[in-house]
Amino acid sequence: MPPQPNMQQLLKQAQKMQEQMLAAQESLKDEVVEASAGGGMVTVQVTGELHVNSITINPEAVDPDDVELLQDMVLAAVNEGLRSAQELASAKLGGIAGGLGGLGLPGL
Repeated sequence: MPPQPNMQQLLKQAQKMQEQMLAAQESLKDEVVEASAGGGMVTVQVTGELHVNSITINPEAVDPDDVELLQDMVLAAVNEGLRSAQELASAKLGGIAGGLGGLGLPGL
């Protein structure tokens, strides 16, 4: 039978992880990723909190006869920006949650 985890140690580790998680979440507010589509014709900036800060459209991308292409480029850039921001958040927050494995709590 495996030894029982030290509850005091477990609580300290959980509190430390909570503090680290809050700090990482707070820092995500200041992190910004940039994504583009159409060879840079449409550029999007997204925060680590998945908030779209800006969308920049090169005037050359505006073709009144092909509005669908512009819509597709905006959609692609926004989706790529959101994906990149999610990866950033996972990288920052994922390493913190991995700390429970060393406390004798398998599966966490």
